Amino acid sequence: MGGLAVRFWGVRGSIACPESTHIGFGGNTSCLEVTAAGHTLVMDAGTGIRRLGDSLLSRNVRDATILLTHTHWDHINGFPFFAPAYDPTRNFRVLAGHLGDLGGVRAVLAGQMVEPNFPVPLETMRSGLQFEDFEAGDDVDVAPEIRVRTSALNHPNGATGYRVEFGGKSLCYVTDTEHRPGKPDESVLKLIAGADLVIYDSTYCDSEFEAKIGWGHSTWQEGVRLCQDADVKQLAIFHHDPSHDDDFMTQVEKDARKMWTGAFVAREGLLVEL
Repeated sequence: MGGLAVRFWGVRGSIACPESTHIGFGGNTSCLEVTAAGHTLVMDAGTGIRRLGDSLLSRNVRDATILLTHTHWDHINGFPFFAPAYDPTRNFRVLAGHLGDLGGVRAVLAGQMVEPNFPVPLETMRSGLQFEDFEAGDDVDVAPEIRVRTSALNHPNGATGYRVEFGGKSLCYVTDTEHRPGKPDESVLKLIAGADLVIYDSTYCDSEFEAKIGWGHSTWQEGVRLCQDADVKQLAIFHHDPSHDDDFMTQVEKDARKMWTGAFVAREGLLVEL
Protein backbone atom coordinates (compact mmCIF):
# COMPACT_ATOMS: atom_id res chain seq x y z
CA MET A 1 0.00 0.00 0.00
CA GLY A 2 2.18 2.80 -1.29
CA GLY A 3 -0.38 5.64 -1.38
CA LEU A 4 -3.14 6.54 1.05
CA ALA A 5 -5.16 3.46 1.95
CA VAL A 6 -7.44 2.15 4.69
CA ARG A 7 -8.28 -1.37 5.82
CA PHE A 8 -11.25 -2.06 8.08
CA TRP A 9 -10.48 -4.35 11.04
CA GLY A 10 -13.62 -3.58 13.06
CA VAL A 11 -16.82 -1.95 11.80
CA ARG A 12 -19.39 -2.68 14.54
CA GLY A 13 -20.59 -0.19 17.14
CA SER A 14 -21.46 -0.51 20.84
CA ILE A 15 -20.50 -4.14 21.46
CA ALA A 16 -18.81 -6.96 19.56
CA CYS A 17 -21.17 -9.43 17.90
CA PRO A 18 -19.50 -12.84 17.41
CA GLU A 19 -22.60 -14.32 15.79
CA SER A 20 -23.23 -16.29 12.61
CA THR A 21 -25.75 -13.64 11.53
CA HIS A 22 -23.05 -10.94 11.56
CA ILE A 23 -20.15 -12.68 9.78
CA GLY A 24 -20.75 -11.11 6.37
CA PHE A 25 -20.10 -7.55 7.50
CA GLY A 26 -18.19 -8.29 10.71
CA GLY A 27 -18.79 -8.29 14.43
CA ASN A 28 -15.64 -6.62 15.80
CA THR A 29 -15.83 -3.05 17.09
CA SER A 30 -14.13 0.01 15.65
CA CYS A 31 -10.58 -0.23 14.33
CA LEU A 32 -9.02 0.98 11.08
CA GLU A 33 -5.52 0.74 9.65
CA VAL A 34 -4.51 3.74 7.55
CA THR A 35 -1.22 3.68 5.64
CA ALA A 36 0.59 6.56 3.96
CA ALA A 37 4.21 7.18 3.03
CA GLY A 38 5.33 4.08 4.90
CA HIS A 39 3.58 5.20 8.09
CA THR A 40 0.86 3.23 9.87
CA LEU A 41 -2.02 5.00 11.60
CA VAL A 42 -4.38 2.95 13.75
CA MET A 43 -7.77 4.59 14.20
CA ASP A 44 -9.45 3.39 17.41
CA ALA A 45 -8.75 0.32 19.51
CA GLY A 46 -11.98 -1.65 19.56
CA THR A 47 -11.92 -5.44 19.39
CA GLY A 48 -10.75 -5.28 15.78
CA ILE A 49 -7.29 -4.18 16.97
CA ARG A 50 -6.53 -7.72 18.16
CA ARG A 51 -6.39 -9.13 14.63
CA LEU A 52 -4.69 -5.97 13.38
CA GLY A 53 -1.99 -6.53 16.00
CA ASP A 54 -1.42 -10.06 14.75
CA SER A 55 -1.13 -8.71 11.21
CA LEU A 56 1.38 -6.03 12.25
CA LEU A 57 3.51 -8.72 13.89
CA SER A 58 3.41 -10.93 10.81
CA ARG A 59 4.40 -7.97 8.60
CA ASN A 60 7.02 -6.81 11.10
CA VAL A 61 5.55 -3.32 11.40
CA ARG A 62 7.51 -1.87 14.31
CA ASP A 63 6.05 1.61 14.74
CA ALA A 64 2.53 3.08 14.52
CA THR A 65 0.45 6.02 15.68
CA ILE A 66 -2.84 5.16 17.39
CA LEU A 67 -5.48 7.90 17.08
CA LEU A 68 -8.56 7.51 19.29
CA THR A 69 -11.87 9.16 18.48
CA HIS A 70 -12.90 8.72 22.13
CA THR A 71 -12.62 6.21 24.93
CA HIS A 72 -16.02 4.58 25.26
CA TRP A 73 -15.52 0.84 25.71
CA ASP A 74 -16.27 -0.23 22.15
CA HIS A 75 -13.40 1.96 20.93
CA ILE A 76 -10.74 0.89 23.46
CA ASN A 77 -11.57 -2.56 24.84
CA GLY A 78 -9.36 -4.31 22.30
CA PHE A 79 -6.29 -2.39 23.46
CA PRO A 80 -5.28 -4.88 26.21
CA PHE A 81 -5.21 -7.59 23.51
CA PHE A 82 -2.99 -5.61 21.10
CA ALA A 83 -0.04 -8.03 21.10
CA PRO A 84 2.61 -5.71 19.59
CA ALA A 85 2.26 -3.41 22.61
CA TYR A 86 3.88 -6.11 24.77
CA ASP A 87 6.98 -6.32 22.52
CA PRO A 88 9.85 -4.12 23.80
CA THR A 89 11.26 -3.77 20.27
CA ARG A 90 8.21 -1.84 19.01
CA ASN A 91 7.00 1.73 19.48
CA PHE A 92 3.53 3.29 19.54
CA ARG A 93 2.19 6.82 20.00
CA VAL A 94 -1.32 6.88 21.47
CA LEU A 95 -3.27 10.12 21.09
CA ALA A 96 -6.71 11.43 22.04
CA GLY A 97 -8.30 14.86 21.73
CA HIS A 98 -11.02 14.83 24.39
CA LEU A 99 -9.35 13.94 27.71
CA GLY A 100 -7.24 16.97 28.61
CA ASP A 101 -9.42 17.80 31.62
CA LEU A 102 -10.06 14.17 32.61
CA GLY A 103 -6.60 12.91 33.48
CA GLY A 104 -5.39 12.19 29.96
CA VAL A 105 -5.43 9.21 27.64
CA ARG A 106 -2.85 7.17 29.56
CA ALA A 107 -4.93 7.28 32.73
CA VAL A 108 -8.07 6.18 30.90
CA LEU A 109 -6.40 3.25 29.13
CA ALA A 110 -4.68 2.21 32.36
CA GLY A 111 -8.01 2.40 34.18
CA GLN A 112 -9.60 -0.36 32.13
CA MET A 113 -6.63 -2.63 32.93
CA VAL A 114 -6.84 -2.31 36.74
CA GLU A 115 -7.94 -5.17 39.00
CA PRO A 116 -10.62 -6.42 39.38
CA ASN A 117 -11.56 -5.34 35.85
CA PHE A 118 -8.51 -6.87 34.18
CA PRO A 119 -5.67 -9.05 35.50
CA VAL A 120 -2.76 -7.50 33.57
CA PRO A 121 -1.86 -3.83 34.19
CA LEU A 122 -0.82 -1.36 31.53
CA GLU A 123 2.76 -1.47 32.81
CA THR A 124 3.18 -4.99 31.40
CA MET A 125 3.07 -3.46 27.93
CA ARG A 126 6.82 -3.21 27.41
CA SER A 127 6.83 -1.55 24.01
CA GLY A 128 7.83 2.07 23.70
CA LEU A 129 4.44 3.61 24.49
CA GLN A 130 4.10 7.36 24.22
CA PHE A 131 0.78 8.88 25.35
CA GLU A 132 -0.22 12.34 24.12
CA ASP A 133 -3.27 14.53 24.59
CA PHE A 134 -4.39 17.33 22.27
CA GLU A 135 -7.51 19.44 21.85
CA ALA A 136 -9.97 18.51 19.12
CA GLY A 137 -9.51 21.08 16.40
CA ASP A 138 -5.71 20.89 16.52
CA ASP A 139 -3.60 19.38 13.75
CA VAL A 140 -1.73 16.20 14.74
CA ASP A 141 1.94 15.84 13.78
CA VAL A 142 2.49 12.38 12.25
CA ALA A 143 5.07 12.98 9.51
CA PRO A 144 6.06 16.01 7.40
CA GLU A 145 4.32 14.65 4.29
CA ILE A 146 1.10 13.64 6.10
CA ARG A 147 -1.41 16.16 7.41
CA VAL A 148 -3.89 15.11 10.07
CA ARG A 149 -6.65 17.60 10.88
CA THR A 150 -9.17 17.14 13.66
CA SER A 151 -12.56 18.42 14.77
CA ALA A 152 -14.75 18.00 17.85
CA LEU A 153 -17.82 15.80 17.38
CA ASN A 154 -21.23 15.85 19.09
CA HIS A 155 -21.04 12.80 21.37
CA PRO A 156 -21.52 12.18 25.11
CA ASN A 157 -18.18 12.76 26.92
CA GLY A 158 -16.69 14.14 23.69
CA ALA A 159 -15.19 12.64 20.54
CA THR A 160 -12.81 13.66 17.76
CA GLY A 161 -13.13 13.40 13.99
CA TYR A 162 -10.00 13.02 11.83
CA ARG A 163 -9.01 14.00 8.31
CA VAL A 164 -5.83 12.42 6.88
CA GLU A 165 -4.26 14.02 3.79
CA PHE A 166 -1.40 12.58 1.76
CA GLY A 167 -0.32 12.73 -1.86
CA GLY A 168 -3.29 14.82 -2.95
CA LYS A 169 -5.79 12.34 -1.44
CA SER A 170 -7.82 12.58 1.75
CA LEU A 171 -9.92 10.36 3.99
CA CYS A 172 -12.04 11.33 6.98
CA TYR A 173 -13.00 9.24 10.00
CA VAL A 174 -16.11 10.72 11.62
CA THR A 175 -17.53 8.55 14.40
CA ASP A 176 -19.24 8.80 16.93
CA THR A 177 -21.40 11.86 16.33
CA GLU A 178 -25.07 12.87 16.53
CA HIS A 179 -26.66 15.21 14.01
CA ARG A 180 -29.63 17.55 14.33
CA PRO A 181 -32.36 16.71 11.81
CA GLY A 182 -32.61 19.32 9.09
CA LYS A 183 -29.48 21.16 10.27
CA PRO A 184 -26.20 19.87 8.80
CA ASP A 185 -23.26 19.90 11.22
CA GLU A 186 -21.07 22.73 9.94
CA SER A 187 -17.94 21.48 11.69
CA VAL A 188 -18.32 18.08 10.04
CA LEU A 189 -18.96 19.69 6.65
CA LYS A 190 -15.78 21.74 7.02
CA LEU A 191 -13.73 18.69 8.01
CA ILE A 192 -14.93 16.47 5.15
CA ALA A 193 -15.11 19.08 2.35
CA GLY A 194 -13.91 17.56 -0.94
CA ALA A 195 -12.61 14.36 0.69
CA ASP A 196 -12.03 11.23 -1.38
CA LEU A 197 -13.51 8.99 1.32
CA VAL A 198 -15.57 9.66 4.44
CA ILE A 199 -16.08 6.91 7.03
CA TYR A 200 -19.17 8.04 8.92
CA ASP A 201 -21.16 7.03 11.99
CA SER A 202 -24.18 5.32 10.40
CA THR A 203 -25.43 3.44 13.45
CA TYR A 204 -29.09 4.03 12.64
CA CYS A 205 -31.49 4.60 9.78
CA ASP A 206 -33.53 7.80 9.70
CA SER A 207 -36.61 5.79 10.73
CA GLU A 208 -34.85 4.68 13.94
CA PHE A 209 -33.22 7.97 14.83
CA GLU A 210 -35.94 9.79 16.80
CA ALA A 211 -36.06 7.10 19.49
CA LYS A 212 -32.27 7.31 19.87
CA ILE A 213 -31.77 11.07 20.19
CA GLY A 214 -29.22 11.77 22.91
CA TRP A 215 -27.33 8.49 22.39
CA GLY A 216 -24.68 10.25 20.32
CA HIS A 217 -25.01 8.61 16.90
CA SER A 218 -26.16 9.38 13.38
CA THR A 219 -27.72 7.69 10.33
CA TRP A 220 -26.50 6.51 6.96
CA GLN A 221 -28.94 8.86 5.26
CA GLU A 222 -27.40 11.83 7.09
CA GLY A 223 -24.00 10.57 5.99
CA VAL A 224 -25.15 10.65 2.39
CA ARG A 225 -26.60 14.13 2.77
CA LEU A 226 -23.40 15.47 4.34
CA CYS A 227 -21.19 13.89 1.69
CA GLN A 228 -23.32 15.24 -1.14
CA ASP A 229 -23.30 18.73 0.40
CA ALA A 230 -19.51 18.58 0.92
CA ASP A 231 -18.64 17.25 -2.57
CA VAL A 232 -17.19 14.01 -1.16
CA LYS A 233 -16.37 11.18 -3.57
CA GLN A 234 -17.22 8.12 -1.46
CA LEU A 235 -19.01 7.32 1.82
CA ALA A 236 -18.26 4.25 3.94
CA ILE A 237 -21.27 3.41 6.11
CA PHE A 238 -19.74 2.46 9.47
CA HIS A 239 -20.34 1.66 13.18
CA HIS A 240 -23.14 -0.81 12.53
CA ASP A 241 -25.69 -1.27 15.29
CA PRO A 242 -25.49 -4.68 17.03
CA SER A 243 -29.12 -5.37 16.11
CA HIS A 244 -28.39 -4.90 12.39
CA ASP A 245 -27.48 -8.35 11.07
CA ASP A 246 -26.14 -9.26 7.63
CA ASP A 247 -29.58 -9.27 6.01
CA PHE A 248 -30.31 -5.82 7.42
CA MET A 249 -26.96 -4.42 6.30
CA THR A 250 -27.36 -5.89 2.81
CA GLN A 251 -30.63 -4.00 2.48
CA VAL A 252 -28.99 -0.83 3.84
CA GLU A 253 -26.35 -1.04 1.12
CA LYS A 254 -29.00 -1.49 -1.58
CA ASP A 255 -31.01 1.46 -0.27
CA ALA A 256 -27.92 3.64 0.16
CA ARG A 257 -26.72 3.04 -3.39
CA LYS A 258 -30.15 3.97 -4.70
CA MET A 259 -29.89 7.24 -2.77
CA TRP A 260 -26.27 7.87 -3.87
CA THR A 261 -23.93 5.68 -5.91
CA GLY A 262 -20.94 6.89 -3.89
CA ALA A 263 -22.10 5.03 -0.77
CA PHE A 264 -21.09 1.54 0.37
CA VAL A 265 -21.20 -0.42 3.62
CA ALA A 266 -17.89 -1.04 5.40
CA ARG A 267 -16.96 -4.70 5.99
CA GLU A 268 -14.21 -6.26 8.06
CA GLY A 269 -11.16 -6.93 5.90
CA LEU A 270 -12.13 -4.45 3.19
CA LEU A 271 -9.19 -2.51 1.74
CA VAL A 272 -9.80 0.86 0.05
CA GLU A 273 -6.88 2.43 -1.81
CA LEU A 274 -7.20 6.07 -2.79
